[in-house]
Amino acid sequence: MLNRQRLGQLTGLLKEHRWDILVLYGHTWRKDFFRCLVNVNFSGPHAAAVLDQSGEIRVLVADSWDAELISACGVDASTYSDLGRDLSRLVSGKVAIAGLELMERQFVPAANGAAESATFALEELRRVKTPEEIASIQKAADLADRGYRHFAETAGRGMAEYELVAEVETFLKAHGAEDNFQLIASGGTEVTGMKPPTARRFREGDSITTELTPQVDGYWAQICRTLVMGEPSAGQRKSFAIFSEAQKAAEDFLRPGVNIADVARVQNDVFRKHGYGEYTGPKYTRVRGHGLGLHCDENPWILEDVNYTVKEGMVLIAHPNTYLPLAGYMVFGDSLLVTANSSTPLNHTERKLFQK
Repeated sequence: MLNRQRLGQLTGLLKEHRWDILVLYGHTWRKDFFRCLVNVNFSGPHAAAVLDQSGEIRVLVADSWDAELISACGVDASTYSDLGRDLSRLVSGKVAIAGLELMERQFVPAANGAAESATFALEELRRVKTPEEIASIQKAADLADRGYRHFAETAGRGMAEYELVAEVETFLKAHGAEDNFQLIASGGTEVTGMKPPTARRFREGDSITTELTPQVDGYWAQICRTLVMGEPSAGQRKSFAIFSEAQKAAEDFLRPGVNIADVARVQNDVFRKHGYGEYTGPKYTRVRGHGLGLHCDENPWILEDVNYTVKEGMVLIAHPNTYLPLAGYMVFGDSLLVTANSSTPLNHTERKLFQK
């Protein structure tokens, strides 16, 4: 539960920046800053871990059960009645907060001077995963593979999007997922993106796309695949071939020392080569991938205007997900671990255009 390797890194960060106190804040949706030190899926709306330069940790949570669990592991934990007031009692001197931008103003502790943001420094630290973190992400990737297999086996004509997502959610939770972030879309050239599931029912000829992201031990992994209901059309086959080529270009290029902007560029260059360069911009796509870890959409985002040097130990998904007029919106991607000289996929689902 207590990430001792991160504890050593965080106390080093305190000394480097001359912070007296580091607060790791989390709320219901973004628990990642808190969990990078105290990996507990807390049940209340807010939680904060307070760390000083000596390595002493004090935790504030809303639920007494969470406090009891954390205390049993040797970490001082208590429940708060007013998070901002109770935090203020624990801090003094120069205070920095990881997740400051997520906090309501009333929760920011009063200290000697305004609190600094430690968000960027923590994000940078978290980009390189520890061996234990990689093991957890691998477990999530394995579950994503099993989840997609269940997705493909369960999908059927006449089934509603929400029915399929409910089946997959049940499968993932039954096999150890804490959570699952999933988007879906179905149809043809009219489909321009993915979204939460709707009541639309699958028909012959549909492309059914999903971005499936289970969470295990606090860590997320993602897989993106496309399934066709029936025999794929020429447009669907041609579109998938372009997506497959773009994803492979990113995976082959990804290694320590490259610029994340170029990981996006090599994907977009495939679309440009095939005459679809206009579909690589923000009108048709959000990102060409992103980091994975304690948050399902970590920085750095893979975009041509984001400059960041890739490091060994990062985990990213490269997914050239976008709209093409050939067959509508399509997705394809795997979670990738950056190794010493290249990258390796953590997913092992067959790389093909699935059909049912």
